[in-house]
Amino acid sequence: MSLRLPSFKPRELVSLLKRAGFVETHQDSSHLYLRHAQSRRTTCVPIHPGDVKRNLVRKILFKDCGFTMAQIQKLL
Repeated sequence: MSLRLPSFKPRELVSLLKRAGFVETHQDSSHLYLRHAQSRRTTCVPIHPGDVKRNLVRKILFKDCGFTMAQIQKLL
């Protein structure tokens, strides 16, 4: 059974990614770029007011970062 991803504020999502080993590389306008030192994966988080849409959270966590649902549950 698949669990539903929670809503994230942009800074909460950045915090989760940092706990997973990602570090900030640079910020371009309202988008923060992060990179993982070992896997060399990169992702971009929009820093806007309000929550990040669930589809974008799914893209960032699963496609860009390569996490599984079990890994995300450990980080939460």
